[in-house]
Amino acid sequence: MDERVEEGVGGVPDGAYCGAPPTPPVSDGTEPAGPPYAACVLCRKPTEYPESVKGITLCPVCEWQEAQRMACSG
Repeated sequence: MDERVEEGVGGVPDGAYCGAPPTPPVSDGTEPAGPPYAACVLCRKPTEYPESVKGITLCPVCEWQEAQRMACSG
């Protein structure tokens, strides 16, 4: 019997690419459930990073805005 993997776009087997990471479950609609998350250094909202991460932590919105500033600064 000839077993073939069904190919997706570009000859790559379906399911070979990872999708977006799963979002953490939300407990009460205000903060993600799970381990304690670090606060954004700009807006103080919870980030995607645990408190144990060293360095500047930004929430996804502030991270995107900072990337836009850096891209437009030349």
